[in-house]
This record gives sequence, structure tokens and C-alpha cells, in this order.
Amino acid sequence: MVRLDLNNPVFQENLLTLQKPERHAALDTLNKIRQLTWNQVYRDPGLKWEKITSVRPPAGIDAIYSLRSTQARRATAYRDGDIMRFLTVAPDHDAAYGK
Repeated sequence: MVRLDLNNPVFQENLLTLQKPERHAALDTLNKIRQLTWNQVYRDPGLKWEKITSVRPPAGIDAIYSLRSTQARRATAYRDGDIMRFLTVAPDHDAAYGK
């Protein structure tokens, strides 16, 4: 099972300031992820786990990934062992890719 790290202050700010319907959709997505294996995360068509190549990852992180958190928004995260560490919830689709 995938464990979640939601402790990044930017991620928390992004998540907690979403409008109620989007916030609930994002929480539903997080709950879904908790119940998946990593192989299921990689293959899930609803999450669309994608490597972001347009943004250089911070030191010590191999790669940053984008995944769908709601219909209109994507979150960024990276894998650290069995933990998915969340970084942001982008205000729109393109922002997740640094555009």
C-alpha cells in the first residue's frame, strides 16, 4: 500500500484553500491512493501519474510527478520508498508542469 505524506506547507495551503467541492474531490483522491499499491498508482487511468520533465527536481529527489487530484487540478508529488510525498496542488493543469 502507498503511504501519504501531506506535511508539505505549500501542499497544505493549496489543499485547504480549495473551494469545498474541489477540496472534497481531492480528499477522495487521497483516500483512493491510500488503498492502492504503487503498481496500481502507475497504471490508474484516473490518476494519470506522469513524470514532469519541464521542472528540475530539488536536490535529493530523482523526479517530480504530476497526478490528477480533481477533475480540474493536478497535484505534484514524488516517491520516497513506499511514501508518496505531496508538494503542491496546482491552480490549473498547466501550472503543475511549471508553465
